Amino acid sequence: MGTNEVGGVHYHSDTEILGSERMVNYSGPLSGPLNKRSGNKKTAKFNIAEPAGSAVKPGISTSDEEPYVEVILDVREDSVAVHSVKPAADDHEDHVEMNLLGKGLEKNRSPKGSSVVRTASARIKQVSQELKRLASFSKQAVAAPHPRRRFDRTQSAAAPALKGLKFITKTDGNAGWPAVEEKFNQLTASSNGLLPRSLFGECIGMNKESKEFAGKLFDALARKLDIKEDSITKEQLNEFWAQISEQGFDSRLQTFFDMVDKDADGRITIEEVKEIISFSASANKLSNIQNQADEYAALIMEELDPDNLGHIMIDSLETLLLQGPEETAVRGKDSRNLSKMLSQKLKPTREHPLRIWCSNIKYFLQDNWKRVWVVTLWVGIMAGLFAYKYVQYRNKAAYEVMGHCVCMAKGAAETLKFNMALILLPVCRNTITLLRNKTKLGIVVPFDDNLNFHKVIAIGIGIGVGIHGISHLACDFPRIIHASSDKYELMKPFFGDDQPSNYWHFLKSLEGVSGIVMVVLMAIAFTLAAPCFRKGQLKLPEPLKKLTEPLKKLTGFNAFWYSHHLFIIVYVLLIIHGVYLYLTKEWYKKTTWMYLAVPLTLYAGERLVRALRSSIKPVKILKVALYPGNVLALHLSKPQGFKYHSGQYMFVKCAAVSPFEWHPFSITSAPGDNHLSVHIRIVGDWTRQLKTVFSQVCQPPPSGKSGLLRADHMQGDDNLIFPKVLIDGPYGAPAQDYKNYEVVLLVGLGIGATPMISILKDIVNNIKAIEEEGEDMSALENGAPSRISKVGSGSSQLGLHNFKTKRAYFYWVTREQGSFDWFKGAMNEVAELDHNRVIEFHNYCTSVYEEGDARSALIHMLQSLSHAKNGVDIVSGTRVKSHFAKPNWREVYKRIALDHANATVGVFYCGLPALANELRQLSHDFSHKTTTQFDFHKENF
Repeated sequence: MGTNEVGGVHYHSDTEILGSERMVNYSGPLSGPLNKRSGNKKTAKFNIAEPAGSAVKPGISTSDEEPYVEVILDVREDSVAVHSVKPAADDHEDHVEMNLLGKGLEKNRSPKGSSVVRTASARIKQVSQELKRLASFSKQAVAAPHPRRRFDRTQSAAAPALKGLKFITKTDGNAGWPAVEEKFNQLTASSNGLLPRSLFGECIGMNKESKEFAGKLFDALARKLDIKEDSITKEQLNEFWAQISEQGFDSRLQTFFDMVDKDADGRITIEEVKEIISFSASANKLSNIQNQADEYAALIMEELDPDNLGHIMIDSLETLLLQGPEETAVRGKDSRNLSKMLSQKLKPTREHPLRIWCSNIKYFLQDNWKRVWVVTLWVGIMAGLFAYKYVQYRNKAAYEVMGHCVCMAKGAAETLKFNMALILLPVCRNTITLLRNKTKLGIVVPFDDNLNFHKVIAIGIGIGVGIHGISHLACDFPRIIHASSDKYELMKPFFGDDQPSNYWHFLKSLEGVSGIVMVVLMAIAFTLAAPCFRKGQLKLPEPLKKLTEPLKKLTGFNAFWYSHHLFIIVYVLLIIHGVYLYLTKEWYKKTTWMYLAVPLTLYAGERLVRALRSSIKPVKILKVALYPGNVLALHLSKPQGFKYHSGQYMFVKCAAVSPFEWHPFSITSAPGDNHLSVHIRIVGDWTRQLKTVFSQVCQPPPSGKSGLLRADHMQGDDNLIFPKVLIDGPYGAPAQDYKNYEVVLLVGLGIGATPMISILKDIVNNIKAIEEEGEDMSALENGAPSRISKVGSGSSQLGLHNFKTKRAYFYWVTREQGSFDWFKGAMNEVAELDHNRVIEFHNYCTSVYEEGDARSALIHMLQSLSHAKNGVDIVSGTRVKSHFAKPNWREVYKRIALDHANATVGVFYCGLPALANELRQLSHDFSHKTTTQFDFHKENF
């Protein structure tokens, strides 16, 4: 690499080549490394006049009486770059005027490269302005007591950074100049072809949050091209685009430096650093960093200006950008080969459609065999009941009048009775928790899918109701009404001597009324249980929104919860409907009550247990905190005998909000803690009211503590009167099975991190207890007294022996910086106690642009500096260093598969369904195509 050396400080120039076209990518004499290629060097001499009593004012001159600097240009066939700048000798024979440089380029250009040459010529005109900066640099360099040396770009940490600092990413402006040109035409249709500064960001594809950042970029490019106006033409926008889409790192570095250096004096002051920090934080929605811009600006100056000169130079900025964190583990050649082989395996291959179909069937059965056998058994039972009733009524007198319709109606009725009984079992949570914890049935029964099976049964009920009702109303009743006298003789024992003449005869009867009311109530409950209604996310066309505005109050979780309790009435009517049957008179043949007896008793017992347990074991609220992102944290006293596993959840009821509603929340405390805690996201009617109730007793937090509002009995606030809260639980959940795996991948999306936090604390506590147990055994062998290891009330020696987890990967993905406050204390505690580094933390803040984006470059620099100096991440406020944008999940799985070949990895996820589908599919792909088995589990409430 060639460098320019002025006053003992190395400056670098940038040379780019584009095919055979003439191109001078001149971005100033300090733009980066000079490529070593063969070429001729021409010397241009420039006068730097210094009138007495005035600042340095350089200019181009041919006068021999005035001082010159000697600029050595590297002139090659297709590019020109500044090689060095130094004081000129007295001999001026090699003096070359700058206009000759432009002429030379014009002379050698090709027609194809005319636009490139125009851009080069415009850049050459900036040389005189750049020399002003050179003169300033020369004086500063001479004054600097400790000249800096250039950062070694061959270091491994520099490789990713050299690909970064991009102003245009794959999500912004990825269609290239044609798309930008089209957007320009749209935005300037009414402004005579001039694009204002305020619309520059939108034109190049940046979002609204980046408007201020785009404005700074506009100003830097305008200064560079000597544009004074606040509006630009299409040609000028094209030049801007050429600058920001430049692939060379040095060119991008210079542009970024120019953004910060708003007065174009070649130096960055603390005020300029402070301003760019504020803009970067705003673009990335990092309000905490924006509020602490002064502190972080001082941190950068302390690091890059150790001599207290009051400014920093471009070489210091380059060093900071390229000095990225070293990789935690450097893979050897074998690992790289394995990675390559794994990538090849995961690529789709062309196979015969029949073979692909057979493979898909095989993989489906491997992944879903538990679900398959349960659903197959369920469908088989329904088919058997339907066939039994169909054949039974096929041989009865009613068949002569009503034909196959009565067989269809009675067959559907039999499956309805079975499903109305079965649908209660998946929601008997205490029973399922007992079976999960105390038996081995979980090996063959998919307890994690209890709510999904509940929904599938509901679909079966809907189909049964449809067949039963349509068969009666559209077929059976019309045939009876229009039957001949001879045929009706067969029906007199069931419908009376008088033949019905219309539908009203059937509808007014107890059988008809009970059936119609049941159908209506079921329709209401089923509709409000649909995800779009239950979550209040119903999307309607714009004209219908105003008409349906009053109906919004009828949606949401409250509507779902209350409408579901209409089934109490439905079950009463179902028993009545099953007793007063037209075609069955013997009591022992009226089997509806027989189907329902056991499930109804079991479910009623569950509800009674909840009422008794919550009243017998009262809880006291110890602490309340309301965090950014609308999350309410409740710390409760642990009732005596309340034993639970990490990953489980419990129900919470607050009578001040609703005397009837119970809502499930994951337990965020660990079994070894002496309290219970839940973190509640404010998203619905009930949670909003809960927040209002607790906000009335909370106070602003003391300085240095997180949370917007806080109330703490443990800090001596004995006068606080909290609303009464009841709890019921614990209940089993998929995440509690993490102990069965040696390697676990824990993924939490937003508030979905709640069960994972409890698991992380439990992992650390269990490992600590196992280590103490080992020390005790050694002590006993040596004759020393043993210590009693006690992890907490939720653990036991048996539990420790069943604990298998040796490695955990935790990925928490959240949109807001404030979300990290929710579990800041817990994560710091786990990081401190995890001496053996069993847990690998990965926090992702998706509001921050991905690594390599210029908008997040300064945030990266601040993060590296702060973490190196204080051990604290500036985004999360924890010891765990945060990542930006979204994880590459395929790479996450790939790395785990490489590190844990022939192992079974438990994947536990809590969050939105969209990501669940992606993680489930990746688990299947990697399980089928690698030696690592991934078992996917998703939380369901």
